[in-house]
Amino acid sequence: MKKILITGINSYVGKSFLDYMKNRTGYKCVAISMRDGSWREEDFSSFDTVFHVAGLAHSDNGKISPEKSRAYYKVNTELAVELAKKCKSEGVGQFIFMSSAIVYGHSGRVGETRRISADTRCTPANSYGDSKLQAELGLKKLEDESFKVVILRPPMIYGRGCKGNYPVLSLFARRLPIFPYVENERSMLYIENLMEFVKLMIDNDERGTFFPQNGEYSNTSELVELIAKAQGKRLFLIPGFTWAVKLMGIFTPLVDKAFGNLSYNMSMSDYKKGNYRLFSLEESIKRTEDIQ
Repeated sequence: MKKILITGINSYVGKSFLDYMKNRTGYKCVAISMRDGSWREEDFSSFDTVFHVAGLAHSDNGKISPEKSRAYYKVNTELAVELAKKCKSEGVGQFIFMSSAIVYGHSGRVGETRRISADTRCTPANSYGDSKLQAELGLKKLEDESFKVVILRPPMIYGRGCKGNYPVLSLFARRLPIFPYVENERSMLYIENLMEFVKLMIDNDERGTFFPQNGEYSNTSELVELIAKAQGKRLFLIPGFTWAVKLMGIFTPLVDKAFGNLSYNMSMSDYKKGNYRLFSLEESIKRTEDIQ
């Protein structure tokens, strides 16, 4: 039996993985909080894998204060490395770290291509992204034959109950009869596809850096249309407003987060030891909107 420790009992990914694995035979999953420091007194020697999802999420759309910047490094970098050192010293064989595509910087602006390849350098745009990258570098230094490190750099994660951009787009789809059509390309990752990917990482005793994403790219306007369709609504996409969207982008970075370009080459996300893309984009939208 595989025994798995999930750090971040209240995180969306952590709770989703616990729920995803609860009825599967051959696995025992335990979730803990990292907030009060009591984890330092726990014995991790019985765990095969630690899935570290606890962290300080990015909630700043403007300038990051020095205090918040220090908090990012303390939680996302220092805490992750400290935990990994404890895991290694107590005989845990595999450490899975939730990083992010944010290590490559911001999305490309509206109309600007931003396709990430295997040769693309990490260029974090702020302390949040850099805190994730510095954690990766610290974890890799700990790796050896008996301690395998898996780093996941997913794009935007969505699913039922998620936070972030998706609920806003869902609200637009439910409330608006029309929506601007803007050409863009986004990599996204449905939560259940991610959960299956993590399970495969554990099953195959993997190590290395991985870039899971859906099998299809998303276009923001077409995504809103799919959400409306899942809700039984008709939404009309209106072309010719790219200029207005670009203008709005001058005043708020939220526009580029929604309508800008950020995608991985599909070849980076192929996984030959198992199929993790259990649901297509359209199927995942139906499940997210709870339309079965």
